[in-house]
Amino acid sequence: MFGLLGFLPWIAYAVIATGDEWRWGAITGLAIALVLVVIDRVRGKGWDEMVIESSAAGFFAVITVLSLADPDSPLTMYGPALVNVWLAGTAWGSLAIRRPFTLGIARSMTPSEVHHTPEFYRVNAVITAVWAGAFTLAAAALAWVLSVAPHATAVVVAVKVVSFVAPALFTGWYSRWVSRGLPPAARPATRPGPPASR
Repeated sequence: MFGLLGFLPWIAYAVIATGDEWRWGAITGLAIALVLVVIDRVRGKGWDEMVIESSAAGFFAVITVLSLADPDSPLTMYGPALVNVWLAGTAWGSLAIRRPFTLGIARSMTPSEVHHTPEFYRVNAVITAVWAGAFTLAAAALAWVLSVAPHATAVVVAVKVVSFVAPALFTGWYSRWVSRGLPPAARPATRPGPPASR
């Protein structure tokens, strides 16, 4: 499963940014995103492996400025939806320029000989499209829920959880399914699992 650590700033924001606390959520998200970008660059990661982290830094920079300049902005209540709008825009945008955001991550986990094949691109385009679709649906659902029942915290949390868990599960399943059809040398690097029972 690819680098879900890149979603940590978004998760921190989702947890902290409740109504009155969106400033602290934005500042925390920005700090975590910047730390992740610095750590990843020090470790030698390329920018194409850090699309979500870089996008987070941009989003939280904008939200931090907005939340400090206008703490009572009417956008405050739509913070959870805005997160998904931004993530959907990042994912769809990466597909539009034919650089699915999962490509860089997948390259770090697969042999270089498969990186330029049409199949490798297609697999990452499918995975990225699933993430983009999940973020888009979550943005619409959250905007609607927050407009009709702004205090329905359980529903908001459920939508947030599903919008991350469902595409993450799909990514793991689809990656395993695709790799079964590849020759052993072209399969993604995986950690050894427990020994099979006899």
